Amino acid sequence: MRTIIERVTILGANSRNVFAVVSLSLLTFGAVAQVATTTAPPGSLTNRNYWVVEDAKEREKLPLYRTIPAAKPEELTPANGFPKRSTFLNWHRSHGDNGGMRYSALEQINRQNVTNLQVAWTYHSKDGSNAIQCNPIIVREVMIVPTPGKYIVGVNAETGQELWRFKPEGQGRPAFRGLIFWPGSSSESERVLFCAGQYLYALNPKNGEFIPGFGQAGRVALPGQSQGEFGAATAGPAIFEHTIVVPGFEKDVWGFDVLSGQQLWTFHTVPHPGEFGYDTWDRTESYAANDWTGMAMDEQRGIAYISTGGAKPNFIGVGHLGDNLFCNCLIALDARTGKRLWHFQEIPHDLWDRDITAPPNLATITHNGKRVDVVAVTTKNGDTLLLDRVTGKPIFPFRMRRAPTSDLPGEVTAPYQPDLELPEPFSKMEFTAADLTDRSEEAADFAAARFKSVNTGFFRPPSLGHPNLYFGMDGGAEWSGACIDPDTGRLYVSANSLGWMISIFRDDDPADDLSAPKTPGRMVYETACAQCHGPTRLGLGVATPLRGLRFRLSDKEVINQVRTGKNGMPAFPNAVLSETNLSALLDYLMLRDRPKAPVPTKSERPRYNFTGYPRFLDHEGYPANKPPWGTLNCIDLNTGKLVWKVPLGEYPELVAQGFTKTGTENYGGAIATAGGLLFCSGTRDSKIRAFDKDTGAELWSGKLPWVGIAPPATYMIHGRQYLVITSTGNKLGKQSEYGDAWVAFALPKPAKK
Repeated sequence: MRTIIERVTILGANSRNVFAVVSLSLLTFGAVAQVATTTAPPGSLTNRNYWVVEDAKEREKLPLYRTIPAAKPEELTPANGFPKRSTFLNWHRSHGDNGGMRYSALEQINRQNVTNLQVAWTYHSKDGSNAIQCNPIIVREVMIVPTPGKYIVGVNAETGQELWRFKPEGQGRPAFRGLIFWPGSSSESERVLFCAGQYLYALNPKNGEFIPGFGQAGRVALPGQSQGEFGAATAGPAIFEHTIVVPGFEKDVWGFDVLSGQQLWTFHTVPHPGEFGYDTWDRTESYAANDWTGMAMDEQRGIAYISTGGAKPNFIGVGHLGDNLFCNCLIALDARTGKRLWHFQEIPHDLWDRDITAPPNLATITHNGKRVDVVAVTTKNGDTLLLDRVTGKPIFPFRMRRAPTSDLPGEVTAPYQPDLELPEPFSKMEFTAADLTDRSEEAADFAAARFKSVNTGFFRPPSLGHPNLYFGMDGGAEWSGACIDPDTGRLYVSANSLGWMISIFRDDDPADDLSAPKTPGRMVYETACAQCHGPTRLGLGVATPLRGLRFRLSDKEVINQVRTGKNGMPAFPNAVLSETNLSALLDYLMLRDRPKAPVPTKSERPRYNFTGYPRFLDHEGYPANKPPWGTLNCIDLNTGKLVWKVPLGEYPELVAQGFTKTGTENYGGAIATAGGLLFCSGTRDSKIRAFDKDTGAELWSGKLPWVGIAPPATYMIHGRQYLVITSTGNKLGKQSEYGDAWVAFALPKPAKK
């Protein structure tokens, strides 16, 4: 362990850097899944001073870059020739197949005739309105999908006529992000499997009736999870032989027998005592490292690939110091046993809500002249993790860059964060002045004034007093992820590009009692301050939260800022705010005018909170950065190079003003076809589009009744190829903008002779 000893020498004996040693040792060894960590187990740091601040000068002594080396040619896994072409003629699982490739070998609809597409049918579930985020599956001639009213329905995929419907019990939304068809065997019936509430269900795809031999009345309980709107599992499961693998919404992954429903194994995504990774937490969380987006399965090797989110709460890590395995990871599990085979962590100790949001994709690429099997996953950060499918070693060197320290007492940041060269990033995190909008003079001035009040920088941790502005809270890539063309090894991913502002505040103040009699200071606050800082002092937009103000500013500092102004905050001279009113305001902000003054307490660790997820918008509500605000991207996985990037979506009102091809925030995701096309929806303008997959040129668009925020699917019935997309509304919209439709497109039927 010489390298770890060297890292200790660099960092010194200060115990607050013990977790930094872990990250550096992993980077140096490069075998992320195999290196033992050097951190102390949870609960052993009880004598630590959690009120100190990290030493930025010590961090600067570290090398600027560290790199996990690429796999050597002899370490790469040769391609085994699967999946076969026939796999891509069906659409039996959300995301197309177990490998999550979202590719179809159908080519009746192609570059030459795509402009002739027309609506073949529209289905309305008529049971409510809500954003459906599930990619449909098609079993023979039946489309099976969840509905806004929390049913599962079977719809004739040729006519759009409803054939059957099934209502799961409980609160959770069924098949929220996916479901799967299992074709059965000579002795066992076929079935459709999905999660709803706290249960895994198995239904007969012909009539929607439950499979009687599966669990009790066609369902089995998912272990140890609370259920709410989403339930215990949201990601679509995958099947290997007779094992169905189900990721948990809050944590953990389970294997069940696809025939009986018997639980076979559990993998703890937040390690338990004695398990690998437990010592990367000084205190574990009950809701963390969850797979809420999707998974993939190597059907030949029996390897399940799981992508995970960060620790909770987002942005605040003082309650769970350490690298926090298996958060922000791509994990490979043995589908038979649930045993971890390897893992790769993109972001240690995530303070930016950088979940790996996308389902993994399996692919075969040409690397160093050889055909090799890989797994890829796109991330919020705009990265593409490209790893050997069996060993988890990166295909290209994985570069990490020295990251800044935190100025929050008690926080301990990881010393390095990803800064990839290959595959080339398709979006970025750091927001700079050069990114500010120039759409109009008014928009530019508005954005520039507010930009003065924010903190920015490469993996800049949150601070008190100023919002932290960066790209990618909802991507980069989002839950819908990417698709893969198996013929070329190209990956296609839709992405978002707009800024978000995260504000942290010290959360030791008691809650405001808005029903109590108003003090003079509160009346001054409501008149002079609440329009920017909110009725509960939590701040609005770039305006700083004033809860916890007493912990970070003195009376003198507050008075100076009120009188002189700062950045976007105007000055309040004596003529506007008298000394008497300013004194009353200070008493209110510092909690001195309450009937019972709060008693200062010294908790073991500082308590912080955040104020929500405000976007960085201009004065008219458009993103305050330069477009494109949404893109569709093509990455050649063979070379790691970004082949093309095009805007995705438009704002009709801006088009009328001459601002075209701006792109919009989007949540749809693309599919690729052998016809040379990509189909993608999810944009604010409620369109589905076709693109040339070689060039990114937009070839066709069709208007939908509501936004479609799930990937489409394509299938063939009686010699006619169909393209179907959910059209139920944008999760960013108002409730009135939600709907209940599925729309199928096809080429015109040939004229009868």
